[in-house]
Amino acid sequence: MIRPTLTADGLAVRLPIADRVEQLLDALAVAYTADPDTVGHLLTHHGANVVRLDHAVVSEDMPEHERAMRAAEADGSREALLAEAPPADNLDDLLGPDDALTLARRITRLAVCVDPRAGRITRRLATRIRNVASLGRGEAA
Repeated sequence: MIRPTLTADGLAVRLPIADRVEQLLDALAVAYTADPDTVGHLLTHHGANVVRLDHAVVSEDMPEHERAMRAAEADGSREALLAEAPPADNLDDLLGPDDALTLARRITRLAVCVDPRAGRITRRLATRIRNVASLGRGEAA
């Protein structure tokens, strides 16, 4: 599960992904070792697509449909790379309801450390959620 922490200066909540990046790089290295020609070609192709997308994003006169096409090309080449590194599909945390609530509580506690106003906001939000849930069950709010 994601382990949120405070930054060293205590001004933000950090959601660490370094261990996931390590897994992805390791999987990519193993895939490259197994088939350097294919993976090298995929990396080169994806790199070119990312550069074209970056140019489209910052270009003021680029039509929106061109940006969308370049984003789709980059997504496609990224998917092809991920397909070559099978463990990469396990990088996303899939949280059940209990784990999701636990993570939300941890983030909220840390957010209150960063800014005490976050506690008031989350209490109001929790009250609204309870009210909506009780209306859905036919109870009076």
